[in-house]
Amino acid sequence: MPLITVKQLAGRTEEQRAEIARELTAAYARATGMDPEKVWVVVEEIPAENWAAGGETFAAKQARAASAG
Repeated sequence: MPLITVKQLAGRTEEQRAEIARELTAAYARATGMDPEKVWVVVEEIPAENWAAGGETFAAKQARAASAG
């Protein structure tokens, strides 16, 4: 069984995460002809303070952007 893993910043609703799973499953099944029931999707949400780019966490980037207005 294929496993599709999505890692993203936390903050999406349960409905949005479910839609991500549905859309990825449908796309994979369409592309491969595989039964959608055999496609697994994991959506991992990472807190902004645990994810960084350019040496700065996304929490820090968000705080800086909020203070800049």
